Amino acid sequence: MNIGLNKLFITAKSIILIILSINILHIYPAYSNGVLPEECYISSNRIANIADNLEPSVVSIQTENEELIEFDIKGIPLDEDFFQKYFGGKSFPKGKLIPKKRKVRGNASGTIITPNGYILTNYHVVRDAKKIYATTKDGKKYDARIIGKDKFSDLAVIKIDAQCLQPAPLGDSCKIRAGDWAIAIGSPLGLGNTVTFGIISNINREVPLSNINFIQTDAAINPGNSGGPLLNINGEVIGINTAIAGRAQGIGFAIPINIAKEISDQLIVGKIIPRPWIGIAMSPLESEELAKSLGAPINTKGILINNVFPGSPADKAGLTQGDIIQRIDDKRIFEPKELQCVIRSMPLNSNVNIQFLRGSKMMGTKVKIIQWPDESAIDEE
Repeated sequence: MNIGLNKLFITAKSIILIILSINILHIYPAYSNGVLPEECYISSNRIANIADNLEPSVVSIQTENEELIEFDIKGIPLDEDFFQKYFGGKSFPKGKLIPKKRKVRGNASGTIITPNGYILTNYHVVRDAKKIYATTKDGKKYDARIIGKDKFSDLAVIKIDAQCLQPAPLGDSCKIRAGDWAIAIGSPLGLGNTVTFGIISNINREVPLSNINFIQTDAAINPGNSGGPLLNINGEVIGINTAIAGRAQGIGFAIPINIAKEISDQLIVGKIIPRPWIGIAMSPLESEELAKSLGAPINTKGILINNVFPGSPADKAGLTQGDIIQRIDDKRIFEPKELQCVIRSMPLNSNVNIQFLRGSKMMGTKVKIIQWPDESAIDEE
């Protein structure tokens, strides 16, 4: 009797083990030995090793600029921030004003991309800088000069006279996924060699007034991180840290490295990056009241022209403020991003046909696409 029970127990135990084995194989079908691959484990040593390897490829950037500010006869600066901070004032004191210049300093980061001193950073970091310095991990400070900059992508390349630098290994931003690990290195608030860790939150984030789609991450990015690298768990650069959401925590943005590499390669050899432009400022028309005030049917949807820049192709084609764009080359469009995508896909000096509502009347015109004018000649569209 006991022998029979023992056999029954052994049989039941074997069945349970088989079921557990099947479940394990079902959960981890790619790992038949039950051992997860190394990339599935994240240790503090791994992050520290990546930081050690990459820190020589990251520089701290210091910029200097001058701004004109008015002082009173006692030397007190008459700017609103000064009075709000110290006196809570809403207006400037009256008296004799003496204009003077004062230095404005900034801190940022940069990513070394060649051994002979080419460094990738952000356009907004160097845009108005009179002097630029780059400090490497070993503490050496170099004068830097701008090689090229592109306001549309917010990218710039600067150069220092140095050799045998360690360029950062570049990854492939097309291969990242939301949920992947992310490491940011930079100099937030001027504090060099700062490392933060998080994940990729989104790989295709649209940001207002931007011309590209960003990588979103919750790895801490602060003022001064701009231009530093965002890395994957293999220590490869997947993005260039660029911006943060000011009204939130844990929302930072990086330019995908594939875009950054393409643009930096062109900037280094002095190429002009094509930036098609027709010369309008626009927004989506979403208000029935606004449509009615423009004389259009209240259910009208489309792209409202808020401004037409004088002398632009749109101006020459007869477009004006208050027109509501409905179609471009017979394609129905509703959002400014759609119009931007079409315009940017067209070669320079080509023409597009735009249909628009002026009041309740549908009209059409042909608009020439040209290169975006010099930034000093026109404000951002």
